[in-house]
Amino acid sequence: MPSVVGLLEERELTARRRVDALREEADRIQAELVVAEREWSEWGIARSRVGEVLSPGEGDIAGPGAAEEPSDRGEPPALPASSEAAKPKSVVPIWRAGLPWSALSADYQRILQALADRGRVGQGPLTCQEMAGCFGLDPVPAKIEALRSKAKRLTARGWLAEPAPGRFTLAKAVAGQGGGS
Repeated sequence: MPSVVGLLEERELTARRRVDALREEADRIQAELVVAEREWSEWGIARSRVGEVLSPGEGDIAGPGAAEEPSDRGEPPALPASSEAAKPKSVVPIWRAGLPWSALSADYQRILQALADRGRVGQGPLTCQEMAGCFGLDPVPAKIEALRSKAKRLTARGWLAEPAPGRFTLAKAVAGQGGGS
């Protein structure tokens, strides 16, 4: 017959093994948690950077010396007070007769103005690289692609025409408005 002390020592040894196994598992889970938190943080930073690159802001083509407005990232975008109000990062409205250029954000208005000025002097369509030069921007791919995105958006909404791939001009109806004033 086993002694009481022997039974207690056996149970204590079993409990000690279980505690050791659980501590090892806890350490393993803690190590996985640290790796997962680091990865989650890196993905958050990457998503933030991609968002900055893909969402053209006010001041992307504003040129040298222009002030940039801070963006509020934690809040949903505010709705315009009226459909005619221009807000940074606003949606480009579909062109219709009588819609003023002021319905667009400043970046889009600058594109229209550059094309209107070019049309007034009898020159042809502009490429995005030429637009970058007009705005005093370095002709680097990021700036040119931002302009191309804006120009394509204006074309899709009826403000611009693209008579040849990559060359933009004001749509005939928009040019006939007298320069958008």
